[in-house]
Amino acid sequence: MGRLQGRQSGNVLLRREQYRVSEQNPVPIARNIIAAKIQASTRVLQRQIRNYGENAAIQSAVDALNISLRQLKGAAELDVVRGIEGDAAARYFGVFGLLLSEKSGFTFDGRNRRPPRDGVNALLSFMYSILGKDISGALQGVGLDPQVGFLHADRPGRDSLAQDILEEFRAWWADRLVLSLINRGQIKPQDFVTEASGAVSLKADARKLLFQALQAKKQEKIVHPFLGEEVEIGLLPYIQAMLLARHLRGDLAEYPPFLMR
Repeated sequence: MGRLQGRQSGNVLLRREQYRVSEQNPVPIARNIIAAKIQASTRVLQRQIRNYGENAAIQSAVDALNISLRQLKGAAELDVVRGIEGDAAARYFGVFGLLLSEKSGFTFDGRNRRPPRDGVNALLSFMYSILGKDISGALQGVGLDPQVGFLHADRPGRDSLAQDILEEFRAWWADRLVLSLINRGQIKPQDFVTEASGAVSLKADARKLLFQALQAKKQEKIVHPFLGEEVEIGLLPYIQAMLLARHLRGDLAEYPPFLMR
């Protein structure tokens, strides 16, 4: 990870530049992040086709995501980037239920949250929450302000920059792990509790299993697509935070989002 090492001081200047770019020119970073997210989402769907054969609905979603990716290249306004991301996410989650094994006992009729109202959404929200906290810590560790992002608008109590970086990891890391736990029968429908309000949450044993699965995943190693070096998956939030800091300091012409080839 030698290529990550840069100036470790000057966090005040780094944050000033973060605030300036967030206010004056957020689109290039936001666009790169969403391009990576859409490509990662596409690959999750393509993997399903590759492993289980052609499916017209999934292929239609893949085609739509590819169109979104082409549209993104010409997006010059933040609202346009957000709109493209929203459309792509809707198409992706529109077929996400088809990635679940019929034997699993789970169904998925679309993304819902605050609160999640089914087991799959509860798993996704729980996983996103854990990764978001990891990313917030990594951003603070390199001197960035987790609350000031480029894609997500500022909101009291929300770490908008952490949510930005999380977009890169949703499909490749969180969604794939959730699918694996469900389709292998490690998480079952009876591992959830439905409150009177309709909110669905994981039982304690299921939360423990999820934490264990995530910790095991973090210890796996990959070759980072930008660095070309072998790293533990658990270090990815820190690596991306450092790459973003390097871009803001002027050491990198563009922010390289995480995207496995």
